[in-house]
Amino acid sequence: MAWLVLAVAGLVEVGWAIGLKYTAGFTRLWPSAATVAGGLASLFLLAQAARTIPIGTAYAVWTGIGAVGTAVLGMALFDESHDAVRLACIGLIVVGIVGLRLAAVR
Repeated sequence: MAWLVLAVAGLVEVGWAIGLKYTAGFTRLWPSAATVAGGLASLFLLAQAARTIPIGTAYAVWTGIGAVGTAVLGMALFDESHDAVRLACIGLIVVGIVGLRLAAVR
């Protein structure tokens, strides 16, 4: 169950990170409020998952999910670069996340 909570925390992190773009430097009320709420929710869920999963692993997976999701959505929503090197590096992060999860099974 902790791994599911951690995955949701990572997905919520993607939401608040993308939300930062819509806050216009925290000058827009509702996008800013949603972004702050998402950040707090993500941290809360990370803390819950870290009760069971070692903090180093939980934090690395959380930030990895957030980084990959934010990068992919940045490419889809904001026309950010999607060159081969960038995609390869994102792939390496995914391999790291999977590797940490598999290592935790043992």
